[in-house]
Amino acid sequence: MTALNLIEIHDLTQPELDVFARLTEAQLRNRLEPEKGIFIAESLKVIQCALNGGYQPLSLLMERKQIEGQAQKIIAQCGNIPVYTADRPVLEKLTGYTLTRGVLCAMRRPKLPDVEEVCAKARRIAVLENIANATNVGAIIRSAAALDMDAVLVTPTCCDPLNRRAVRVSMGTVFQVPWTQIGSSPQDWPHPGMEKLHQLGFRTAAMALREDSVSMDDPRLLSEEKIAVVLGTEGDGLSPRTIAACDYTVRIPMAHGVDSLNVAAASAVAFWQLRTK
Repeated sequence: MTALNLIEIHDLTQPELDVFARLTEAQLRNRLEPEKGIFIAESLKVIQCALNGGYQPLSLLMERKQIEGQAQKIIAQCGNIPVYTADRPVLEKLTGYTLTRGVLCAMRRPKLPDVEEVCAKARRIAVLENIANATNVGAIIRSAAALDMDAVLVTPTCCDPLNRRAVRVSMGTVFQVPWTQIGSSPQDWPHPGMEKLHQLGFRTAAMALREDSVSMDDPRLLSEEKIAVVLGTEGDGLSPRTIAACDYTVRIPMAHGVDSLNVAAASAVAFWQLRTK
């Protein structure tokens, strides 16, 4: 293997390892200087998806056995970046968790595109309002990819789609589905963010349990040329202001006394029902 920049880990405190072990998600994101932002991709499949999507690798952390094993292709694609390595017990002590298939990659966070760019050719989009759970965000994005949604928008207080856990749960689809943030501060949602969606031609559908809601299979929803499915956080759901600003309030018909689904499960039902034929 050519140009292998292999670095054996002997000191867990060396600063080059901070990105994998000691920086919080907020520090990795580096809100004050977004051009220096970093995210962590975990597992070979996810890293490969990121590389295929044009994301820039900065350094790798992996079990020693991976170097001549399944990670060879990834290493070759990444060029002469540092490859930090040790046996699994050392890596678990460093990171505080078990590495999925023994590989992490620190990658450069790209500049987010404008909402107009992401939605330019979209007919079906998802808007995630204040969803704090990374697992739910990752699962929703995976469903969006699988069920042919055109784009995903996240509000400023939503969990970052490039959060390590969200990326892993998405199985790398976060690098395939166009997404961006709608608004730069919490004050930008639901207004003026909702107005922007309407200006772009989208009718908005709030997923909420309300007496005045329409069923997910309502023909009016299916006939809309462009629709944005707005999903809220677990527990509180969408804010009353968001629901009031939407064109539709939509529910999924339930049986056996069940009142609602987890937001990730509900998103999959909505995406399937409202997909373009």
